[in-house]
Amino acid sequence: MRGSSSGFTLLEVLVALAILAVTLGAVGRAAGSSVQHADAVRERVLADWVAQNRLALHAARGDWLPVGIQNGTEEQAGRSFTWREEVFDTPNPTLRRIVVNVYSPDDAQYSLRQMTSYVTQYPR
Repeated sequence: MRGSSSGFTLLEVLVALAILAVTLGAVGRAAGSSVQHADAVRERVLADWVAQNRLALHAARGDWLPVGIQNGTEEQAGRSFTWREEVFDTPNPTLRRIVVNVYSPDDAQYSLRQMTSYVTQYPR
């Protein structure tokens, strides 16, 4: 009489390991992609705060900005962002349009955020 063996054959174990390896590879890629996406979202949120800060500063001061371009940098959460403000005339002489672009710290040509606002000239 032969006894029945209980257990897995070598082939079954190899197939199970191959399936596990493919699954873990896919999970690793998904996790890496998620981390990169979260970092990109963080950069955009910080850039949005920089743009909002620039526009809020002008609103709080009641600035009447000259038409033209201003450049500068602002630090947000330990990262230095370059911003560019373009001020335009409007058909209404008491309004000016401000367009703020905030650029990536890693690539000065890549705009992370663009925000537009208007300032009013109040009689003094």
